[in-house]
Amino acid sequence: MKVGFIGLGTMGRHMASNLMKGGHQLVVNDVRREAAAPHVQAGAVWADSPRAVAEATDVVFTSLPGPPEVESVALGEQGLGAGLVAGKAYFDLSTNSPGLVRKIHEVFKRRGIHMLDAPVSGGPRGAETRKLALWVGGDEEIFNKHRPVLDAIGDQPYYVGPIGAGSVAKLVHNCAGYIVQTAMAEVFTMGVKAGVDPLALWKAVRQGAGGRRRTFDGLVDQFLPNKFEPPAFALRLAHKDVTLATALGREHKVPMRLANITLEEMTEAMNRGWAERDSRVAMLLQEERAGVEIRVAEKLLREVLDADRGPSR
Repeated sequence: MKVGFIGLGTMGRHMASNLMKGGHQLVVNDVRREAAAPHVQAGAVWADSPRAVAEATDVVFTSLPGPPEVESVALGEQGLGAGLVAGKAYFDLSTNSPGLVRKIHEVFKRRGIHMLDAPVSGGPRGAETRKLALWVGGDEEIFNKHRPVLDAIGDQPYYVGPIGAGSVAKLVHNCAGYIVQTAMAEVFTMGVKAGVDPLALWKAVRQGAGGRRRTFDGLVDQFLPNKFEPPAFALRLAHKDVTLATALGREHKVPMRLANITLEEMTEAMNRGWAERDSRVAMLLQEERAGVEIRVAEKLLREVLDADRGPSR
């Protein structure tokens, strides 16, 4: 397939190279022509504008810094919209605004052009080694049609849902990671200031329940199925643990903003009479504030986990 690729930066250059390794003919563009030199040397064709890329290819990918760049490349005077024709497809690999993705989709849809959001996760190393997740939103039929091209970019293309769904998934993933990062900084400074060697502390906690489990797998037993009885670990016990941790922080004059917010959540949940329910029940308070109820059938959750584990041996 003749593939266009725009944005040959930290992530894009590797993804473009993997498309070429996958046997696809590549037409490339970047704001810095020198960024395309390795690809052109390897057989890619340079195009002077996004419009020219769109005119010369069957499907176009963009990997750009953010929404302003994507909007300019997609809808600018010499943008993709000026070169794409009905039946062609455009995948945006950038971490983007769901609102902008839907705007571009609507503009292109009126002309019979397919636009899908496909943000990636795996970092530069994943982009280079093709150990990359692609979370795709848009027309599922177009996703399936272009699956061989997506497979050349990453090892885990996944159709999330309608247009914008991929971008929402990416923002949930990344924001959760940075919140966890902030929490890690908070509790590790507490632990080290309380007298534990950082290496010993890290080696200890990574062997605990939280360390042995994938971050998002922790949502399966209580939060996603909305099942908080019988408790795996009662709220009153978790409340005690966080109370002790915040007290240790005060003792060593360590700011514990996130831990104190967590303790407040748990205290409010205790005051609801939920002390003997599972400790994750405090998460229902956020559901109330957001005005949304989350409930997934346990059977469906188990099917996902079983599929990850593969056939039993």
